[in-house]
Amino acid sequence: MRLAVAADHAGFHLKQAVVEYLREAGYQPLDLGTEGPEPVDYPDFARALGQAVLQGKAERGILICGSGVGASVAANKLPGIRAGLCHDTYSARQAVEHDDMNVLCLGARVIGVELALEVVRAFLEASFSGGERHRRRLAKIAEMERGLG
Repeated sequence: MRLAVAADHAGFHLKQAVVEYLREAGYQPLDLGTEGPEPVDYPDFARALGQAVLQGKAERGILICGSGVGASVAANKLPGIRAGLCHDTYSARQAVEHDDMNVLCLGARVIGVELALEVVRAFLEASFSGGERHRRRLAKIAEMERGLG
């Protein structure tokens, strides 16, 4: 599975740990930056990561900022991106299974490295259930994105 990973300055160190974990686990991370702890704007990285997913350069993405909130808000502005802020394994797994979440957001100032890697693992091991009620709900979200509801 090809994965896009990006972070702002606050998420830089956690991003580095996530990229290393992904490589060791046999994934192919597409590291979209940032490249250091100097201040940058998280919407730029949310856009780059979201576009990589939407263009098929990556199947899913992992986006990190200080709290995870800004990254999640910015990523969800891109139609077709379903980003969720998760700091526990249940939410990460269930968001993929029920909501077909394609971008996991993490808050580097909220979650430790070890738990973050467990959350990443749960996100990657989960797959969309395809259940009728879940497809119906996703169709309603797609209508909202098109400005129809």
